[in-house]
Amino acid sequence: MLKLFASLALVILMATGAAAAPKVILALGDSLTAGLGLGPSDAFPARLEAALKAKGHDVKVINAGVSGDTAADGAARLDWALSEPVDAVIVELGANDALRGLPVAQAEQALDGLLTALDRKNLPVLLAGMKAPPNMGAEYQSHFDGMYQRLAAKHPEVLLYPFFLDGVAAELKLNQGDGMHPNPAGVDVIVARILPSVEQLLGKAGGN
Repeated sequence: MLKLFASLALVILMATGAAAAPKVILALGDSLTAGLGLGPSDAFPARLEAALKAKGHDVKVINAGVSGDTAADGAARLDWALSEPVDAVIVELGANDALRGLPVAQAEQALDGLLTALDRKNLPVLLAGMKAPPNMGAEYQSHFDGMYQRLAAKHPEVLLYPFFLDGVAAELKLNQGDGMHPNPAGVDVIVARILPSVEQLLGKAGGN
């Protein structure tokens, strides 16, 4: 009888531990996710995790940002990024494609494949859009900026946040000296604006 009670207690403890496990969000992106020029605690994933916890969510946000990554680079390392179980994914890629003037079709194909792969893994996704710099020309800018809407239409299960740098782009006081990467204050603006979409993502992942 004592062994039976011990076994039941172990099962209850294991079930309680499983229920208490935090939801894990993978933030897959480039330097904007990695936090180039910032301390680890000021990078987007860390600040997002803190903001979600402040709202009562039990979460862990993994920083899978690599500075310099194009959409194809990010897609190529998806399996490595998913080396540990996750519950949802934020995809922030494409800025380097635009800065280098790479073919939009190349980035679109890479992101399309990435979203398809995540759908096959039954992982809810929040796709963070980007905008091409004006010096790339109106035609390129229009084609690139529309890429994220086209991808969202093709993958209706994916949540779309139209512009990752909304409220921060071109704001000198919110960016570092290079004018492209947000400073800590800029990261906080990004987090505040994207937070409702991330909470919606958590809802799709069964998060609290």
